[in-house]
Parts: sequence; structure tokens; C-alpha cells
Amino acid sequence: MKCPVSHGAATPAPSQPADYHGAQLDFSKDMSYGDYLSLDTILSAQHPLSPEHNELLFIIQHQTSELWMKLMLHELHGARDNIAAGQLPAAMKMLARVAAIMNQLVHAWDVLSTMTPPEYTAIRPYLGASSGFQSHQYREIEFLLGNKNATHLQVHQHKPEAYAVLKRALEAPSIYDQAIMVMANSGLAVDAARLAGPWDQPVKSDNSVKAAWTTVYQNTGEYWPLYELAEKLVDLETAFRLWRFRHVTTVQRVIGFKMGTGGTDGVNYLRKMLDVVLFPELFELRTEL
Repeated sequence: MKCPVSHGAATPAPSQPADYHGAQLDFSKDMSYGDYLSLDTILSAQHPLSPEHNELLFIIQHQTSELWMKLMLHELHGARDNIAAGQLPAAMKMLARVAAIMNQLVHAWDVLSTMTPPEYTAIRPYLGASSGFQSHQYREIEFLLGNKNATHLQVHQHKPEAYAVLKRALEAPSIYDQAIMVMANSGLAVDAARLAGPWDQPVKSDNSVKAAWTTVYQNTGEYWPLYELAEKLVDLETAFRLWRFRHVTTVQRVIGFKMGTGGTDGVNYLRKMLDVVLFPELFELRTEL
């Protein structure tokens, strides 16, 4: 019986992987997946200081949160620039993405909450004075959203570059300030004092702003882009509140009412942050609509 194989010369196995089109890739020359994502750098950036198994969870939880916050800042800066330029559709796309990232981070706390109090207590001595309160990216997000507090700059004085970035964010109009300016430019009456700054103060409810937003909501056909922007801002603040609330509940579950590693009041401090309202007029007017 004849062997049912070709009598031609055997085809040698390719020395390099083939791409989806059959071309040969030479990863000594071509960029690979790991090269593009700098995976060697990212995956070698975890350096546990304790002998505890659970410390890697703690590190990765916070590193990935910082990566998501980097993307949030990229989108928030873009949104603010687009609002200032009157490009509201582009800004709303970016704000929606930020809200989605915040929702992603809400669920990230589910993973950290698998750490029990004794497991956290075992690694806590190795954390020193490090604390999420020292995250300059989180602080910049708050400043961009209008939660301004100059005293928070002091935490970052030892890092001149981060300090300079935060000082600029503190003194510049927030995303909400820019939205109010656009509303005024659309012909809606906003008090001149509200449009003049200074921009380094926490946002306070303004009756003229509330009246202007109320006009937008009562005349959606005439002010549809502003109405859509307002709802995107409400979506964003809602996502931010959920993120902060999930943070509080996870911290209380893991450490109870112990003082935070950075010297804050821990859960008590985080609870106070739940009362901060970023876009007050947009929530106040809902009672009257």
C-alpha cells in the first residue's frame, strides 16, 4: 500500500511565528505585544516589602487604580479644553468615558475587599507613612472637577513637579467653571462675579447659575447641547460619589476605624468627603423641576 503522503520535499517548519496574513514576523526587528505595552517594565514594578502573600494584591490594586486615573486625567483635560472651545459633543464623549472608568474602579474595590483585617494588619507595618491621600493624580482629578483646597498642596511639596501640576490645576477654572462660562456665552444670565473667579476656592452654589441651568432644563429644545452637557456632568458626579462610597466601605471593612497610614482619620475623613458636592446647582434644581 502506498503511503498517502506527498512525495515532494518536506516543508521546513517556519523559524518565526506567522501573522494572520501568513507573513513571517521577526520579533528581533518587529514590535511585539510586550514591547508595545512595555510589559517588562509594568510587570516588574511590584516590589513587596513584607513576607506576606497578600501584599501583592494591595500593590496591584493601587497601581492599576493609578493607571486608570492617568487615563481619567487625559480625558478630563481634553474635556475641559473642548468645553472652553465650545466643542461640547467631543467633551461629552470624554466625560462619559471618565464616568465609565469610575464605575470600573467601583468594582475594583471588590477585589481589595477580599483582604481581611488580620491580612492587612500583617502588611501595615511595612507601608510606613504611605497613603492614598498622597496620590497627586487623585488630587488633580478633584481639582479639575472643582473640589479645590489649597492646603492639600502641602502634601506634595517634596515632589516639585507634581506640586507645580497641582498648583496650576488649583488656580485654573475647573470643568464646571468652563461649563458655566459656555452657558453664559450662550446668552443665559450668570452673575459677573461667578464668571470672574478666583478659581482656587471650593465651588459654592450660586443662585444665578441655578437659574440658568433651570432655564436649560425647562427649554431643552432651545438649549439641547447644554442640557446634554448638564446630564453628562450629573452622570460624572454620580459615578464619582459611588467610587468614593465604595472606597469608604472597603476601608471600613478592612481596617475599621483605625487611623490612616498617612496620618488621616481614616474612615472618618473619607466619610466627610462623601458630603462634598461638585456641581451643586445641577442637583439642587431637581427638587423644583
